[in-house]
Amino acid sequence: MRISVIGCGYLGAVHAACMAKLGHEVVGIDVDPRKVASLEAGEAPFFEPGLPELLAETKATGRLSFSTDMADAAGAQVHFLCVGTPQVHGEFRADLSYVESAFEALTPYLSGGDVVAGKSTVPVGTAENLAARLEGTGATLVWNPEFLREGFAVKDTLHPDRLVYGLPTDDEGVPTAAGEAARVLLDEVYATPLADRTPLVVTDYATAQLVKVAANSFLATKISFINAMAELCEATGADVTRLADAIGYDARIGRRFLNAGLGFGGGCLPKDIRAFMARAGELGVSDALTFLREVDSINMRRRVRVVDLAREVCHGSIVGRRVAVLGASFKPDSDDVRDSPALSVAAQMQLQGAHVTLTDPQAIGNAQAKWPDMKFAATALEAAVDADVVLLATEWQEYRDLDPDALGAVVAHKRILDGRNVLDPAHWRAAGWTYRALGRP
Repeated sequence: MRISVIGCGYLGAVHAACMAKLGHEVVGIDVDPRKVASLEAGEAPFFEPGLPELLAETKATGRLSFSTDMADAAGAQVHFLCVGTPQVHGEFRADLSYVESAFEALTPYLSGGDVVAGKSTVPVGTAENLAARLEGTGATLVWNPEFLREGFAVKDTLHPDRLVYGLPTDDEGVPTAAGEAARVLLDEVYATPLADRTPLVVTDYATAQLVKVAANSFLATKISFINAMAELCEATGADVTRLADAIGYDARIGRRFLNAGLGFGGGCLPKDIRAFMARAGELGVSDALTFLREVDSINMRRRVRVVDLAREVCHGSIVGRRVAVLGASFKPDSDDVRDSPALSVAAQMQLQGAHVTLTDPQAIGNAQAKWPDMKFAATALEAAVDADVVLLATEWQEYRDLDPDALGAVVAHKRILDGRNVLDPAHWRAAGWTYRALGRP
């Protein structure tokens, strides 16, 4: 099948390459000529494990191409809308200008029977508005939300844990004839994962748009819950990791996402829960999501608390202290620094008078673009030279595997803050380090 993917950022580039891997003829379209040139050359414009190899493989087949010309979308049977929906500056609501622009540019090239499949995370009600603008084109809008995890995006696209189709329905909630026809096309697109028994949820527009933000809100709530427990553990001398282990054995709760630490960041969870709250307010049901304000507040408090910990281990002040921050990306296996807790803490420390040296295996370039005045180092050992305190801020495996003796040989003082609760306190303390972490004695 011929497919177009509109928007070739993180979501779109991965989706385009994966659709070509599944055997479809794919053209990815983006307004950024540098990004398109990079992808056309088979080079990923961002770090994502497995994507460079997949781009090279699918480009070699001739099934994958990229363009800046929307006219190249003509003739595709399914058009995936994959543009970003960032947070409006100074507000909680989502910025839909990229969605609007891409939709307007695509519409003249649609034909009868085409399917436009929205994958962007949008406020509920967006799909209904866009669908009305397709009247007269013969094309049908469906909403097919994405559930990618950075660092696992290729796997999540080729082997998703579920697929969701939001179809146009009649007054009784039954898919229309156009909706059923669109479902047939999407089933063909996803024939391989469906043959592998991937669960499929077929529903209406509103439900499909709510799935991603509801899932992200639940995950954010779970993370902030354990971080709230970390605050109580610090006040009582309890150990939040042991607490998480104990409650995680309850099958109704589970252990995943109960890792206390610096909290969540990135381009999805923070802006999605804020946009969700904003949309609830517009719909007159803001009380339903007031708990998300505290979820957000707990998450942001973790960043302040890590700076306080650094101050504590440095005898009350970080002014003039040399701080090595290990990690800039918001999570390991990514170069994404959007709303990164690691980068935020590093910046706070520098603004409060510390001499910060920051390192990351992949995200130094993106971090430099945000904080050009910060000092950067290529490795953890280089960053830690003469450091008064070391902060593990992003749990890259190479930082988890650090040798405390080797690191201790280069620092000025053996003080380590485990911002992600991934190190063995006994191991580090046995090597002579002062070890501190969020929610642990």
